Amino acid sequence: MEVCRCHHGYLISLLLFLFHSETACHPLGKRPCEMQAFRIWDVNQKTFYLRNNQLVAGYLQGPNTKLEEKIDVVPIEPHAMFLGIHEGKLCLACVKSGNEIKLGLEPVNITDLNSSKEEDKRFAFIRFDSGPTTSFESAACPGWFLCTALETDQPVGLTNTPKDAVQVTKFYFQQDQ
Repeated sequence: MEVCRCHHGYLISLLLFLFHSETACHPLGKRPCEMQAFRIWDVNQKTFYLRNNQLVAGYLQGPNTKLEEKIDVVPIEPHAMFLGIHEGKLCLACVKSGNEIKLGLEPVNITDLNSSKEEDKRFAFIRFDSGPTTSFESAACPGWFLCTALETDQPVGLTNTPKDAVQVTKFYFQQDQ
């Protein structure tokens, strides 16, 4: 009898290892890769909002708090995800233009993205949690992290110097209720 329990536990562990991306997308029997909304703000309390079709970070007060953008997330693997806004209709992307790398917003439906397609890799970000804060590294551009400027109402971007004091790469990231 003891032998069966041992093999049963081994088999479950083996299946979870082999199908880790499947278990990341449907934990506890949830629908496959369901989109979830999150609130995001940097460690200086700046929230994200859209201004002239550009994602910016600033201090929103009073009636302007309605402008806050929620980040739509579709998990790909345990720590990788697609990020979007506007119910997943505009996706954050790492855009390469010559030698320049910047954050873009592209009109793509987040639920149509596929982690196995090379052309969709620019929309993928790897989440790193450190205590209460989270950082996001581009999967397409390793070493480039989502960032905000120290000044308010500046565009959200990408930086390859995450420890630089002129940009903020640490965010509070909380599932929206």
